[in-house]
Amino acid sequence: MGTRSAAKAHRQSLERRLRNRSVKSATKTAIKKANDAILSGDLDAARDAVHEAVVALDKAAQNGVLHHRNSARHKSRLQIKYNAAVAVRQVSGEATEAEAEAPKKRASASKRTSKK
Repeated sequence: MGTRSAAKAHRQSLERRLRNRSVKSATKTAIKKANDAILSGDLDAARDAVHEAVVALDKAAQNGVLHHRNSARHKSRLQIKYNAAVAVRQVSGEATEAEAEAPKKRASASKRTSKK
């Protein structure tokens, strides 16, 4: 190191690097947990995991560990995956309800014809 100020700057950069590395690791872990929860199909757990990941991403961006657009991109992708999983669940749930109601409609239609 050439000067005392350069040596101090180097020490500070090493400290920041260690701190930032732990924040990045925790953020990546939160994102992986959210993705795994979405793929598992448990939407309640997925919602909580996505929320945790979004909070971790926001904190990392706020502290300057991640670029704010990097954080926004990851949040957007998580929300898209979660919303797609919710949509699939709703469509499949509506299909089963429609199948359950279909025999009732047929039965009521046959009652009407038998009364005539």
